[in-house]
Order: sequence, then C-alpha cells, then structure tokens
Amino acid sequence: MPNSSGGGSRPKRRGGSSAPYLLLIPSLLATAVLLGWPLVKNLVISFQNLNPRQLILHLTEWTGFSNYQEALGSDVFWRVTLRSIVFTSINVVLIMVLGTLVGLLLARLGRRMRTLLLLGLVLAWAMPTIAGTTVFQWLFAQRFGVVNWILAELGWTSMADYNWFGSQVSTFSVVILLIVWQSIPFVAINLYAATTTISKELYEAASLDGAGAWKSFTSVTFPHLKPFLWATTFLEVIWVFKALTQVYAINRGGPDRLTEILPLYAFVEGPGNQHYGMGAAISFLTIAILLVLTAYYLRTVLKQGEDEL
Repeated sequence: MPNSSGGGSRPKRRGGSSAPYLLLIPSLLATAVLLGWPLVKNLVISFQNLNPRQLILHLTEWTGFSNYQEALGSDVFWRVTLRSIVFTSINVVLIMVLGTLVGLLLARLGRRMRTLLLLGLVLAWAMPTIAGTTVFQWLFAQRFGVVNWILAELGWTSMADYNWFGSQVSTFSVVILLIVWQSIPFVAINLYAATTTISKELYEAASLDGAGAWKSFTSVTFPHLKPFLWATTFLEVIWVFKALTQVYAINRGGPDRLTEILPLYAFVEGPGNQHYGMGAAISFLTIAILLVLTAYYLRTVLKQGEDEL
C-alpha cells in the first residue's frame, strides 16, 4: 500500500557530494609540492644574505628586508621594471591585434585553406621555445643571415652586414618579432573556436537590419568574443612578462644589459652574481607586480559580471 502520510515518495538524498572535492586533492597536493614549496623556500631565501660562502659553511645570515630595500632603492630596478612594462605592452598589443585578425580570417576561409593555415599555426605553436629562438638567431645573423641577405638584394646594401644584436632597439625588435610569432597561434586558434559558438541567425538578423561587415563585427562578433579577449589578454600579459627564455637565449640581455627584463634581471642578480638572496627578493617583487595585474583583471571581470546581471 502507498504511504498515505508522506503524500508521495520523498526524493532520495544524493550521495557522494564530497566527490568533487576529493578529486581536487591530487591536483592541490601537486600544486603545493611543485609550486607552493619552492615559493616558500624562495621567500625564506629573500630574507637572507646567501652566497657561496654561506652555502659552503652552512651558515644562515638573516638580513630582514635589506634585500628588498636595496632592490627598491636601486635606479636599475626601476629602469628594468619600466622596460618590462613597455616591452610587455608592445608585445601584448601586437599579439592580440594580429591574433584576432588571423582568427577572424580562419572563420572566413574555406575548409581547405583553413586547414592549411591551422596546420601552419599549430606547427609554429608546437615548436620548442629554444628551437624557435635559434631559428631567429640564424635568420638575423650578421653574416650569412637570411634577413640581411634579402634586404641587401632589395636595395638596402647597408644592411648586408647589419648587427641586429648590437643595439637595444634592434635586439628588442627581434625578440618582439619572435614572441609575437610564437603567441599568435594560441590567440588565433582559440578565437576561431570562439567564433564557431556564435549563432549564424544573429548575423542574418544583423544583415536584415542593414548592417555591413563592420557593423556586424561590432554588434555581434565583438560582444560575444569580449570575455575571451579579456581572458586571453590576461594570459598573454603573464606569458610575455616572464619571457626569460627568449630574451636570454637571443642575446643574454645584451648589449650591456640593456634588454634585461625583470625575470632575467632576477636571474643575473641572483645565480649570475651568486647573490641568491637578492635574486629571490627581485623575483618576489616580480610576482607582486603580476599579482597586482591579476587583481585588476579579476576586479574588471567581476564588475562586468555585475553589469550584465
């Protein structure tokens, strides 16, 4: 007989509500071991005077905030910081503009051309950083470099033996070109994937309202891609800001340390000069700058979410 007191069967309580949290435990442990512990160790070193003598004698010399005070009181640190911000800004603007254009081009191409372009983008994206940097060193080599040979053949004979790594501006130009080339595939492929989620009916409605290509982009495409563009810009800022490998491999921060950015500056002042406490302090100041950028990004995203509600 049916239970008359309950007025119907009661829904069963779902079990395993803690399962998602249990699944997070391995990744949290891996993050704590591989990222958290090195950060804590680095923070401890930043408050010490640590050099080969201390390492050999197993001495611990606590210096408090002296490493941070020395770094923040140095004109070199602020010049490198400003250089890093300008370097990151130029790269991110070029990456986002060119990557967006290539992504929109992928959405307009036919299947065969799209596949060919996607293949080229994936190959460029999959190339290891050091391998790509080595290729650019060959391309811009002073003697027997392809770029100098092409420029000389086009009539710029003075560029036949031009040293691209002899000045700050030309070295940064090569590094920026390298980083933009390596970053465009990520932006373009992800933006193209985002465009596939936009309903074609929206474009049809816009065309019925008399919207042209630009109006369709501003009224349909861009609003749907805006969250993606924000997220991708933020990721590119972090990736470019810590682009130590390319800058170091191209010219080791030269000439005369004029192309050093903050990660490379921390490496040179730390392991390079064997003053590990100073290097750790500079690296944590770099992390602090990235945290400020992260906080600004999250604040902007949350504000957009509130406006949409």
